[in-house]
Amino acid sequence: MDNTIDLLRKYKIGVLAGGSSSEREISLASGEAVFNALTGAGLDAVFVDVKEGEFHSLIDRAGIDLAFIALHGRFGEDGTVQRMLGQRGIPYTGSGPGASALAMDKLASRKRFEDGGLRVPECGVVRAGENCSCPDLGFPCVVKPAREGSSVGLSVVSSRDGMAEAIGKAGEYGEEVIVEKFVSGREITVGVLSGRALPVVEIIPAGGVYDFRAKYRSADTEYVVPANLSETDSRLAHEAGLRAHAALGCEGFSRVDMRLSDDGEVFVLEVNTIPGFTERSLLPMAAKAAGLDFSLLCVTMLFGALLKR
Repeated sequence: MDNTIDLLRKYKIGVLAGGSSSEREISLASGEAVFNALTGAGLDAVFVDVKEGEFHSLIDRAGIDLAFIALHGRFGEDGTVQRMLGQRGIPYTGSGPGASALAMDKLASRKRFEDGGLRVPECGVVRAGENCSCPDLGFPCVVKPAREGSSVGLSVVSSRDGMAEAIGKAGEYGEEVIVEKFVSGREITVGVLSGRALPVVEIIPAGGVYDFRAKYRSADTEYVVPANLSETDSRLAHEAGLRAHAALGCEGFSRVDMRLSDDGEVFVLEVNTIPGFTERSLLPMAAKAAGLDFSLLCVTMLFGALLKR
């Protein structure tokens, strides 16, 4: 740890947060937590509230030579900022442009998961504004934007009566809308860090649906880490997490969201290449259960950025 800190002290670190996506406020909270951890560890860090049209001038003024990306959603998580930093020769945390873009695109990532032998829920795709009852999938079903994060625009629909409203809600975030078969079972997630799977986290939302409100606004959502799973189920979840991470070509870290069905099958839902970095966030919870406090987690991620050079 001391040698890693000494190495990182040679760099001016920019914590990139904010942006203009639907996840701006979450990103600012993540960035603030990371900034406090890095400065608390004695590192030279500056907080950069990213404005997309002014990105290059902001980076120039900040004078950074290493970036911790805490941007969620579009621009930050879709490969754009990774490409721009790469063009400037600035090392950054997390995955590269290609893997980031794949993970953000739920349809493209589903194809990679299937090609890699992973199970995914059955789904269909509709256009925003279309009338769709999706009788082949049955109810309940999950309706969500094809390219968003943090469960933004997500609904679980129990009957045909709710489809139009759910598609309209998801369609606010893009023309393509995914309608997915709901997998009855347990909501779990696996963090991947430096090539290893972290303890499984189980999420138990009070309302039964882990949507945006349950993630960020409800005090009633319960998190169990390590999840109370059998050794077999835990192993299957870890294997699926590592395989999903690799299927997209992710680097450094990610968080893989899944459903563990009632009959013990693991279904991969999505990979988050820039998960949240707040006290309520799942990757830090899992890292803490593995013995890494928040400061050490952030330092480990930064060191990983240097190893990619």
